[in-house]
Amino acid sequence: MTRRTFGTLCGLVFLINLGRVAFAPLVPTIGSEFGASPAVVGSVTTLVWLGSALPRIPVGYLLTRVPRHYVVLGSGLVLAAAATFTGSAESIRALRIGALSIGLASGAYFVAAVPLVAELFPSGRGRAIGIHGAASQLAAVIAPGVVVGVLLVSGWGDVFRLLAVGALAVTAVLFVVLRRDPLPASAGADRDFRSALSHWRVILLVIVVVAAPGFVWQGVFNFYVTYLTGTKGLSTPFANSLLTVVFAAGLPAFWFGGQLADRLPQIPYLLGILVSFAGSLLGLVVAESAVTIVAATVAIGFVAHAMFPAADTFLLDSLPADNRASAYAVFSGIALLFESTGSGALGVAAERAGFDAAFVAGGLGVLTVAVVLGTLHAGRGLPGGRGTVGQ
Repeated sequence: MTRRTFGTLCGLVFLINLGRVAFAPLVPTIGSEFGASPAVVGSVTTLVWLGSALPRIPVGYLLTRVPRHYVVLGSGLVLAAAATFTGSAESIRALRIGALSIGLASGAYFVAAVPLVAELFPSGRGRAIGIHGAASQLAAVIAPGVVVGVLLVSGWGDVFRLLAVGALAVTAVLFVVLRRDPLPASAGADRDFRSALSHWRVILLVIVVVAAPGFVWQGVFNFYVTYLTGTKGLSTPFANSLLTVVFAAGLPAFWFGGQLADRLPQIPYLLGILVSFAGSLLGLVVAESAVTIVAATVAIGFVAHAMFPAADTFLLDSLPADNRASAYAVFSGIALLFESTGSGALGVAAERAGFDAAFVAGGLGVLTVAVVLGTLHAGRGLPGGRGTVGQ
């Protein structure tokens, strides 16, 4: 019964993330269709991610009044409506509204669904969160192929119309499954938003651990092709293939990273991910041969994505059941807003000092965060972790 619910959630998160990542491969098509400049089309893709960040804290408060699965079902319906609207857009303004709405649906979903998944498998939260994340990551890997396939036989709007049909169908299935299979009592509404904020030390720690590499990661993957072609001298097709490899490496990272989060000491594991991310990024800078560049690419993609199930598991293991969703909302909302500025910051740094210098600065910055946190943990111990609160 629990597995049916979990499987349906994995299907819905695939569609939720597909809505977010489908815009990127459509950028050239949308630009030519609407006669828009790259900057204008870029504003559309920005609004998707801004929309994903904006509702997280408000939805966290809503979850003190409404059960988590209600919000999950609502996000599926909003996605279907937003995708339908987007597929019918006849102006850039309408497209921006649609993109923002798809982002809002995704933000609401993740805030409610990740803690819900954690409650479905209390003895294996990391593994469950990792599999759920892998389903989401699969959308990022296959989105370009899906978009190209649709464009071969139809117009760009049908990408979103098909998404709307899929979202409506999976949401309906989830509704039926939830009616047949009651959820555990701990999966209901959070009881007190202010009480969740009382765990601010743990929340702040996870924000720092995730936002530091996330800030750098946003810049790295958005400029990855530009960096590989302009600085490393690779061909554009090869560079695009390596960008796909970066995201494909996220599939095993989510799958196995979540399981490791259940088994390893959590804070040392998180610090190890920070050090590994910094090391792989610095390794990319010094890599010269195709083999070493590919190896660094795989390492960056794996480590960057392994952070997400590790951090989610650590946070949710550190909090009581009736505070988890609200605390997760605060964490993810603040972290994502900070991370979203990474592309702009790295772009400015690269313009002034070059991509190699910008990447080195990012890697050293993450390494500094790891050293500071490691020193604090060795001296006084960092807050949170498995078994620090009652269930």
